[in-house]
Amino acid sequence: LHVARDDARLAALAEALAFFAPGLPVISIPAWDCLPYDRVGPNGEVVARRIEALTALASAPEPGRGRVVVTTVNAILQRLPPRAMFAGASFATAVGQKLEVDALMAFLAHNGYRRAETVREPGEYALRGGIVDLFPPGTEQPLRIDLFGDTVEAIRSFDPVSQISDAKLDRFGLKPVSEVPFDDTAIARFRTGYRELFGAVGKDDPLYEAVSAGQRYAGLEHWLPLFHDRLETLFDYVPEPVVTLDHQALEAATARFDQIGRAHV
Repeated sequence: LHVARDDARLAALAEALAFFAPGLPVISIPAWDCLPYDRVGPNGEVVARRIEALTALASAPEPGRGRVVVTTVNAILQRLPPRAMFAGASFATAVGQKLEVDALMAFLAHNGYRRAETVREPGEYALRGGIVDLFPPGTEQPLRIDLFGDTVEAIRSFDPVSQISDAKLDRFGLKPVSEVPFDDTAIARFRTGYRELFGAVGKDDPLYEAVSAGQRYAGLEHWLPLFHDRLETLFDYVPEPVVTLDHQALEAATARFDQIGRAHV
């Protein structure tokens, strides 16, 4: 487990490892690209990279094969959802297989996907009769699944602007789109925790009202602890690692703690 002092060093080290040891599994975990307690949440691409990495870490490594985890000071200081959220949190199907639409809709709702009339952004999905459109994070284009009854007849990528189908695919797989679960249990946990922290909540609180109505709100990720019964650290995902630090990593950690303290006040 190597802790880089910033994102630039993280990218350089990951690139160097890929060049010098192309067969070595390298998992790169960036930090959120937003300030502590910000009104804006992290960029969707950053979240997709984090979830890809956390999903890999929540799964057991290949027997007898090591792996390198590269992260940053800001990322390792940040609490994470429990491993149980990502262990086995995937949904996959292929052409010719049966697809339970209700099971797919439940997976999408629980794992942070947003329903839309027209799919244009990562993390969105739409259901129109026998057609399911969805945009998995980390992919360049959304997917269109054509169903014949409960069987997957075709899977195609499509242009989110023109909505015209493009290449055919044999299969697809989905992972969570957010570190914030958004099912009924998580929403109820948020409501309880929010009231315990701030007392009676009026209708003039847009965050509380939006979450209570099952709607995502800008900057929701900063309320992560209220959606989970507990949080973990990266050391829970990578038990007993060999840890190395960048030059000036400790100074970067001190600066980050100062930034968090100022933002909290």
